[in-house]
Amino acid sequence: MFFTPFIVSLLVLLPQASASACRCFPGDACWPTENDWSQLNKTIDGRLVKTVPLGTPCHAPNYNPEACAVLKDGWLLPEEHYGSSSSIMAPFFAEGVCDPFHPVSKPCTLGNYVRYSVNVTSPAQISNAVKFATKYNIRLVIRNTGHDYNGRSTGAGALAIWTHHLKDLSIHDYKDNHYSGKAISMGAGIQGFEAYDIAEKTGYQVVGGECPTVGLAGGYTQGGGHSALSSRYGLGADQVLKWEIIDGQGKFITATRDNDHSDIFWALSGGGAGTYGIVWSMTSKAHLGTPVSGLNLTYTNEGISQDTFFGTIETFHAELPAIVDAGAMSVWYFTNTSFSIAPITGPNIPVADLVALLKPFTDSLDKLGIKYTMAAKQYESYYSQFKDMQGVIQVGTAQYGGWLVPRSVVQNNNHALLTVYREITEAGGTFIGVGLNVSHKVSGDVHNAVLPAWRETLIDTTLTTPWEWDNPALMLERQRQMTEDFIPKLTALSPNSGAYMNEACRLISSSNFLHYCGDFQQPNFKEVFYGTNYDTLRKIKAKYDPNDIFYARTAVGSDEWTESEDGRLCKSA
Repeated sequence: MFFTPFIVSLLVLLPQASASACRCFPGDACWPTENDWSQLNKTIDGRLVKTVPLGTPCHAPNYNPEACAVLKDGWLLPEEHYGSSSSIMAPFFAEGVCDPFHPVSKPCTLGNYVRYSVNVTSPAQISNAVKFATKYNIRLVIRNTGHDYNGRSTGAGALAIWTHHLKDLSIHDYKDNHYSGKAISMGAGIQGFEAYDIAEKTGYQVVGGECPTVGLAGGYTQGGGHSALSSRYGLGADQVLKWEIIDGQGKFITATRDNDHSDIFWALSGGGAGTYGIVWSMTSKAHLGTPVSGLNLTYTNEGISQDTFFGTIETFHAELPAIVDAGAMSVWYFTNTSFSIAPITGPNIPVADLVALLKPFTDSLDKLGIKYTMAAKQYESYYSQFKDMQGVIQVGTAQYGGWLVPRSVVQNNNHALLTVYREITEAGGTFIGVGLNVSHKVSGDVHNAVLPAWRETLIDTTLTTPWEWDNPALMLERQRQMTEDFIPKLTALSPNSGAYMNEACRLISSSNFLHYCGDFQQPNFKEVFYGTNYDTLRKIKAKYDPNDIFYARTAVGSDEWTESEDGRLCKSA
């Protein structure tokens, strides 16, 4: 069993629960019969999908060398996975039970994959699936594309509500007591590139992720959602005008800021995904299109000392407040040998002005004689800049951890921050930064459950360590390193901040191994991801999901459940 030696040493730390307090699991007497599943299928218009893992052609007895070669070539790209009802992009949560990189002789098992999915096309299908899961006490999962770093869109023995084909999409006029302008309404299956495309064609731009294949109405927006446009318009959650959802009792609800369901509107807008209800559609602000500038820059430590190299990064960080306050957003990354800006995005900022914003930094590089390559360009629209300058984002190549670094740390303790980043990269980590300003001055008049620490954040720090498919012991050690060594260095500098719940993965229990996401087993995970909003969010969940049918790792209410070694979900003791 994958990672079993590590589990045995840690299982004693997990609270135990009796079978009666657990979700029904395959092999239990309570598990639905084939006839029961057939009856469900009739109530959902034949939309039930039985899971066959995506990597099946790479393993006996179903080995197909041609099909397996295609899978290997595309496995690290999201396009290979997001059309699947069950595939898991985060390799830690896939557990190595059925991927193209393990021996052909090793048969596939389901492991942490969902058991069945409902390829939903109507609210009634969702409602009937929720009622079926409730009746049989089955774990229920909500999934669209499977991008989730934290394994929230999968689960052993689960029935998944698969929203990927909910593709309604339109831009229209919208008016309420707080907003009057254009809006974009999208089904729960809409991905970033689909929204960007219709927005560009109609003269607008919309807030969405840097990975264009991520679904917008799911974990992205519900978790907050940063964007290359965030320093101009705020987070994804700041854009929401209306939600349509199916709650934990199968009821269809329309939630806005001002109607009778304003509480769940608030919760869904930044308070985490997979725990309050199943989103049918989301309506958000659409902003008038503008020219957008972009800038990339890269250099290495060749010919300079490490002190000089890291000193240049400290200089860049010192210039970030001016860059983001002008409305630009920067993505950059570095190791202990190279530094890259990829890119800085400047909505409605002329390219000459964008270059000028970076001039104190480039002047310092010139003064030091550091050779760098820089490309800056003006584009007619956001999506044209996005397609040209945003690189391909692979999946399944890394493990993640993260922390939100407040502006005050950079302004008052920049050298200490850089020292921490240096220690982490010299220990084998890679830094990925998102520099932005999503303060209330930028977001405007919003009503949502976004983690309050976001409003003070200058650097959304993501740390990664490389993934190796055939070395589980090393992967566990690197995850321990992330949890116990890397992240504490950052939290010591800003202990009252928090983490972006969509990108901060650390140790939690899973079906065949243990790892932590956001210190799930620690008493402060609620403060780290939700801050002062948590208690109110838990009350809202109780109102709309009284049977606790919805569960997702690190979501509101998740601390009341424990996953055992085989993935069984039980009430915590």
